[in-house]
Parts: sequence; C-alpha cells; structure tokens
Amino acid sequence: MILLQTLLKLSSSLIKHSFQSAFIMLAVISLVSCNKNDTSNPSQSMKSMAVPVTFLKVTQSSVPISAEAVAQTEGAKEVEIRPRVGGILIKRLYEEGAPVKQGQVMFLIDPVPYQIALSQAKAQLAQQTARVEQTKREEARLKHLLDTQSVSQREYDNAVSDSATGIALLQESEAAVKSAELNLSYTTVTAPVSGIAGRFQYSEGALVSANTSLLTNIVQISPIWVRFSFSDNDIAQLGGNINEKNIKEVSLTLPDGSDYQQKGKLNFAASQIDPALGTLQLRATFENKDHRLLPGQFVRAHVVTGIKDGVFIIPQTAVLTNDQGKYVFVVNEKNEATVKPVVVGEWVGENWVILKGLNSGDKVIIDNLIKLHPGASVDPHPFNVVSDKSKSSDQLDSKQENNGK
Repeated sequence: MILLQTLLKLSSSLIKHSFQSAFIMLAVISLVSCNKNDTSNPSQSMKSMAVPVTFLKVTQSSVPISAEAVAQTEGAKEVEIRPRVGGILIKRLYEEGAPVKQGQVMFLIDPVPYQIALSQAKAQLAQQTARVEQTKREEARLKHLLDTQSVSQREYDNAVSDSATGIALLQESEAAVKSAELNLSYTTVTAPVSGIAGRFQYSEGALVSANTSLLTNIVQISPIWVRFSFSDNDIAQLGGNINEKNIKEVSLTLPDGSDYQQKGKLNFAASQIDPALGTLQLRATFENKDHRLLPGQFVRAHVVTGIKDGVFIIPQTAVLTNDQGKYVFVVNEKNEATVKPVVVGEWVGENWVILKGLNSGDKVIIDNLIKLHPGASVDPHPFNVVSDKSKSSDQLDSKQENNGK
C-alpha cells in the first residue's frame, strides 16, 4: 500500500514538470519567430516609429502693411447746453435721448423779467430821442443868432456839445434796447448743432444761472470720430511718417468681433510723440447713419498704409519659441523634422506672417509638434488631404445619383 502511494506521487510530479517544459519551449519559439519577423521588415518597423504629421507647403504671398490699436469713439461735436440768461426754467421742449436739429427749441426760461427790461430800454430810447431832437433845434437856433451876433460864441459852443452828448446817449439807449432784445431771445434755449440730446439735468421750475448751469448736452454721432494711438514700433511697422495722405484705409472691429462695414478716413495726426505715453495720437472719422456706433465705445482700429510682397502665411500653432527666438519644423527629403528659425510679422486672422526664414516649397509641420525634436522621423501628410478626399467622394456620389436617375 505504501509502495503504491509513492508511485502515484512520482508520476504526478513527472507530469507537472513535463507541462512546464512544454510551456517554456512554446514561449521560446514565439520569441524567436517575432525576432525573425522584425529583422525581416526593418523599413516597416521604422515606419511604425515615425510620428504622423500634417504639413503645409508654403508659397510667397502678399499682405497689407498695417497696424492695429485699441480705440475709443467720440462725438464729432459734443456741446454742453447752458443758459445765457438766468431765471426760472419753465419748460423742457425736447425728448431725452432723441435726435434734435440745429435751431430746435429745447428749453423755455421765464421771459417776463426780460420783457419788462426790454420795455424800459425802449422807453429810455424814446426819451433820449426827444432830447436829441431838442438839442438839435437849440443848436440851429443859436447858430442863427450867432450870425447876427445876438449870442456869444460860448453859448453856441455849449449848444453844440449838448447836441453831441445827446446823440451819444441816444446810441447808448439803442444798444440797451438791442441787449434787452437779445436777453429776451435767450430765454428760448435752442440747439446749436444737430445731434442726439442727453439727459435733462434739472427739473421744470428750477432756478438756473447764466452760463454756469448745465442743462443737457448734444452729441453729434454721424459722422463719429475714433481716437487711437500708435507706439514707435507701430509707426515703424507702418513705414514711418503717418498723415492723412499715406493712410490707404482705416477700418474698425466692433466689441463683438464683427467688422464695421463703413471705412473711415484719418482726419488728425499729432505733430509729435506724446512724451508722457510715448505714442502718436491719431483720429479718424466714420459715417454712422444707422447709429451703430455710440460715443465712448471701445473698438479696435486697423490702419493700412500699403502692401508687403514676398511673405509667407502659416497657422499660429506652427510657430514655436525657444531661447533664440521663433522657429518652425519643416519636413526634409528624408522625411525628418528639421528646425528653421523665422522672423515673424503681425497676425492676419488666425495666421502668422513670416517675413524671413522660409523658402517657397518648404513643408511646414502644423500639428503633433509636441512629439517632435530635430531629426525625428515623421510620416508626413499634406494639409487638407482629408477634405480633398471627401470632396472627391461627394463628387463621385453625385455622379452615381445622376446616373441612377
């Protein structure tokens, strides 16, 4: 019995070792076959290690010589409405925030005190007119008596002086009448310019003072002005001297990112750089008939002075930066990623203008840049190849549909 148990244990141990040996042999055979496959297709192995990238084959292009700056709108005319005479403000005759025309009546100040002042001035004028007539008659009478030597020369001279004084006082009275008429007219406050009226600062019945109380304001917003400034670098980028003659175009980008349809015209350029800010102050005028622009808005002004030829335009994501400056990766003849330093200009939409560093026909890599290093093997694909294939398939589908019909 003991012998039988010993034989059974020995047989199970041999079976277990035989299974382990077989498993080890199968693993060795698999590794050998894999090594054989790898050594037999080295090009396929290298291709599987290459980084798939998309490249853009660049060609020379032309871009506008331009610069952009933050700008702010302002009314072409901004007028404060203040009364020229003091008194009780009886009535407001305009709608707040509504357009007003030049000469339109906006306020009425109590005219009664000024009507009384005008009546007094006219009465004094009439009185002085009578005095002048009297002094003239006296002068004529004494002159006749002087000829007959009935009066002395001194009496006649006094009559002449009284007549001249009367005439001067008459002119003074006439001026007083005109002043009283003018003050009476000022009780009706009119709009000096056309534009959009602002908020009423007082209430009806308030006492206002001449030339000091601000009643409201008027802003002319068509046309509208846009103020902005350029730094020394911006001025150099535009070609140096900036004036109304060498600016080809001025355009605006609104706060929502859309472009303002109307083009503007430069109407002011400062004669010197502001020493406090180091910028050149500029101003442009824009038509604004639909009142889309309002004074005080912040927009972006884009100024164009000419066209620059022989540049390259590539996506912004393709341009990288290191300690030495800007650079891009390009695909060489061996399908390797090589570095090319570049000199960049301004942005054009989502692209960057390259001034120096590239040649026509260069294949600039535009994706998977984080996986690249100089000399890395790449699997290049031209840009828009997917859209071209889809376009061809769409054309094929349309042809098949037409043939089916």
